[in-house]
Amino acid sequence: MRALSLAKALKIIEGTFAAAKEHNCYALAAIVLDAGGRIKAFQKQDGASLMRFEIAYGKAFAALSLGRSSRMVLQKAKEKPLFVQSLERIADGPLFLEAGGQLVRDDQGEIMGAIGVTGDVNEMDDICAIAGISSAGLRADDHFGENDQRRLNIKRNPKLKDPRKKSF
Repeated sequence: MRALSLAKALKIIEGTFAAAKEHNCYALAAIVLDAGGRIKAFQKQDGASLMRFEIAYGKAFAALSLGRSSRMVLQKAKEKPLFVQSLERIADGPLFLEAGGQLVRDDQGEIMGAIGVTGDVNEMDDICAIAGISSAGLRADDHFGENDQRRLNIKRNPKLKDPRKKSF
């Protein structure tokens, strides 16, 4: 297993915050966990509200727990609430069921960890998280093609877009 270095974790957060600035997001908090679910790095922008550590951690841990984005974990909770309730009881960490948690993978698709982002609307948390992963030269699930997604058992996320921009 390839380990996620502190330098890469910090680069992911730096890229996440750069994307937040580009998209004019509210103040964000971001956490990066290693593949074992342990904290590698956490940062909270000035102005981010209370409880952002716990929320970000829960999003990243949820993604690692089921091997899919926290957006997909939320979908699973809606489809199979008893399954997720059982998972919450046996989990070794918190599960926060909202978008913003993304798996961090290497080029071969191996899971190196996860990022949890919170502070803006769910879609923007995801968009910024994915941008942060890319900025560190790593890959999110959305970066893999259909054949790789099948081979790696990646659950396809719905297409993300900035909900604040009007489509005509």
